[in-house]
Amino acid sequence: MERLQKFLSECGVASRRKSEELIVSGKVKVNGEVVKTLGVKVSDSDVVSVNGEMISKSLKEYYLLYKPREVISSVKDEKGRTTVVDLINTETRIYPVGRLDYDTTGVILLTNDGELSNLLTHPNNNITKEYIAKVKGFFKKDDATLLSRGILLNGKKTKPALFKLKKYDKKSDFSYVKVVISEGRNHQVKDMFSFLGYDVLKLKREKYAFLDLSGLKSGEYRKLSLKEVKQLYSLK
Repeated sequence: MERLQKFLSECGVASRRKSEELIVSGKVKVNGEVVKTLGVKVSDSDVVSVNGEMISKSLKEYYLLYKPREVISSVKDEKGRTTVVDLINTETRIYPVGRLDYDTTGVILLTNDGELSNLLTHPNNNITKEYIAKVKGFFKKDDATLLSRGILLNGKKTKPALFKLKKYDKKSDFSYVKVVISEGRNHQVKDMFSFLGYDVLKLKREKYAFLDLSGLKSGEYRKLSLKEVKQLYSLK
């Protein structure tokens, strides 16, 4: 027997937190009865459905995708735009771990392993993400120091990070900046640059923890190895 939200998470429906929201909102049934209590436990013999669709456990799948621009980091999009899930050839119900903005490219993980997804996105685990940002103007050293120490965004100070100028193109007046953060706030990197008046023209996530884009072109993906999955689990 296990808690219903954990069961849903392990079935790849959503993260455990999102599964709890589904339960509380009355979208989950167990043996035909709507369940809104988070403490309910189920077994493999119980019939569980979400929005009328029967749910069952499947083998875990793990993918690393090189997300292109103009792709939504979601399972589906009400506007009919391409999602990261559309790019993965699998019949398994998978979902992205965290998100990248519509116009941001780079590493994104997809899985049906709710436990791992929760581990990687939990703020206390400080999983690092590395980006290269193309910004307008010369990125000053003093600004890099300030952003690295942390700034106040929406009433909450950002955690210590790394902002480092990699290259400045004087002719075009563009700076290329390496950024390493351990948080997952929406639009965080762009908002941190904007705080000091820099416009981010392009943003690419080059690494997620120890995983990078080696061997992949934009839009391509690969399965994670068992060794890599174990390494991700060891990050907590």
